[in-house]
Formats: sequence, structure tokens, C-alpha cells
Amino acid sequence: MAKRDYYNVLGVERGASEDELKKAYRKLAMKHHPDRNPDDKGAEAKFKEAKEAYEVLTDPRKRGAYDQFGHAGVDAAAGAGAGAGAQGFGGFADAFGDIFGEIFGQQRGGRGNGVYRGADLRYNLELSLEDAARGAEVKIRIPTMDACETCHGTGAKPGTKPAQCGTCHGRGEVRVSQGFFSLQQTCPTCHGTGKVVADPCASCHGAGRVKQSKTLSVKIPPGVDQDDRIRLTGEGEAGMRGAPSGDLYVDIGVRAHPLFQRDGANIFVRVPLRMTQAALGGAVEVPTVDGGRAKVTIPAGTQAGDRFRLRGKGFSVLRSAARGDMFVDVAVETPQNLTKRQQELLAEFERESEKSGKSSPESEGFFAKVKEFWDALGR
Repeated sequence: MAKRDYYNVLGVERGASEDELKKAYRKLAMKHHPDRNPDDKGAEAKFKEAKEAYEVLTDPRKRGAYDQFGHAGVDAAAGAGAGAGAQGFGGFADAFGDIFGEIFGQQRGGRGNGVYRGADLRYNLELSLEDAARGAEVKIRIPTMDACETCHGTGAKPGTKPAQCGTCHGRGEVRVSQGFFSLQQTCPTCHGTGKVVADPCASCHGAGRVKQSKTLSVKIPPGVDQDDRIRLTGEGEAGMRGAPSGDLYVDIGVRAHPLFQRDGANIFVRVPLRMTQAALGGAVEVPTVDGGRAKVTIPAGTQAGDRFRLRGKGFSVLRSAARGDMFVDVAVETPQNLTKRQQELLAEFERESEKSGKSSPESEGFFAKVKEFWDALGR
């Protein structure tokens, strides 16, 4: 199968800077890295494709040949000799190491001392519309890997300490040569921590963390909406052997409400009126999203579909003192299940309406146009 254009692989323009290339590659590597997708061969192929594209486009000599001749130019340059390909590759391997340090949360001291932070966690929190409007403080319980209380996260038996790894000498990485390629990889002995535990803690078996559940209090700011996210720094999984904890991301969902519909910071409520209310006018009380009441004056002759605006009665704007508005949409209800007396009154009302010809101007105007239309056709 023909290779894809390297710029398309990374999703960048042809004139992309080195920083743009690195940012694009980092995003793809994070998404498709085999360690994150152990059972997905497709992800592994995409990871290798992105890696190959990044290698070529961050090497000025290779990028120049690729821009001029495409894949053929790069393949020809690679075949010109191992010496040429190997020149300067150590710097390229260092760039990969830096990127993977960022991807997997590795904090690097100089060229080593790799310490991997704990994994980030996600929690789906569903709120009522009222809580989303006024804000709330919600208790949640999450399963996580937390620091071992016995060894305080070191992984070593109390009274002992982890020792420096003899394989990587505390760097957390080892350099592996494959032909003329030289790559830095996570140390297989200490798994990037730079230390080994000779006498492990009995509670966590040397991991420095244990599986348990913890209860957290999440403050919900007024005005949050569906798919908003709240980040709790350091409340994710504890890192291995004292490494920093990851973060917890709380994804917000908002339940549908039986009365209100939301659009941004504005609130809409549909209020059905009796025919007589709409015709004679008056006042109605409507609920507000914060649980209060608001009075709406209904002018005489109000029509179905008319809308009334209550300023400042909508949602709070997130992290702002501003508030949206509330809109009351009128629906005029035709009476049903009439008593005989009601029927008589309406019949009398209809006769009076026909005499005056002014109580329903839209209806009168429509049927006048219909008559003109038929008259023009001679019908």
C-alpha cells in the first residue's frame, strides 16, 4: 500500500515549524502508542506511521529531499549509506525521549531520573438543572490507586529505602542500539523510576500504592453546562513509588427538566393559557430556575406564540456575575370537554363576533383573501 503524505499523516501544513511538528506528533503518539492500545494493531500501525513522518520532517536534510522528491527522495537518501543516516541521530532519539516524557507524564532530571506520574481519572457526574444553575457541592466516591500508608509511597519495607537501579544507574532509561539507530527506552528493570526495592513493603508489595476508594467533595460553580469539565489537580491515581499523582477530570452531565429548556445562559418555559386569559389579559405566576416566582403580565388579546422576556432570570454565566434571561412562550389552549352552559356561552360569543367582525382580525382578513381568490377564478 502506498505511503501517505507525511504532512497529512501529522495533520500539518507543508511549512510547519519544528514546534508545530512536535506538537502534532505528540498528540498522535499519545493517542496511538502501543502501551495505551495493547490490543489494537491498527493503533500500532498509526503510531509507527506518525513516528516515521516525524523522523523525516524534523531532519533538515531528509525534509529537503522529501519536499523535492517525495518518498522516493527519502528512500534514496536512506540507501546512500548508514553513515549518513546515523549522523546526528542521537539528537533525534533525544527528541523522541523528550516527547515520550511529556506523553506519559515522565519528569526528567537532566537526562535521567525518570519518574512517572499516576494516571489521570475521569468521573461522569450528572446534575439537576437547578444545581447547574445555582452551583452545588457534591460528594463523589471514586475507585483509585492511592499512596500506600504503610511505606508512604516508597514501596520499601518500613525502615528500608529503595536502592539505585544497577541496570540504568538511576537514570530510568537505557540506550538500545539497532543497527545504526540508537534509541533511549524505559529501563526494563526499574520501569523508569531509577530505583529498585530489595525488601518490598508487605502492604503494597513494592508498588508504593494500593487500590482503594476515596470520597471527594466537588464544588460545582453556577452556570455549568452539559459536557463541561472540572479538573481536580492531584486527585487521580498515585504515581509509582512516590511519583506525583495524576489528575481527576469530572465530566458534567445535566438532566432534562420537565419545565425548562436551556440555551446557553437563557432559559425558556412554555406557559399554556386559557382562551379567556389570552383574550381578556391578566397576570400569571411562573417559576424561575432558581426556585423563585416571577409575575408575567398578559396583555389582552395575547396570541399563541407570543413571547415575554424576563431579564436576568436565566442562568448564571460561568465564572461571571452576568446572568441570562428567561423567555416565557405563550400557548393558547382551546377549551375541551365543555359543559352545555359553556357551549351556549361560546355560541353566543361567536354570534356577537360575527356581528362586529373585529374580534378576530387575522381570521377575517384570511377568509376575505380566500373569497377574492375564488372570485378571481369565477368559482
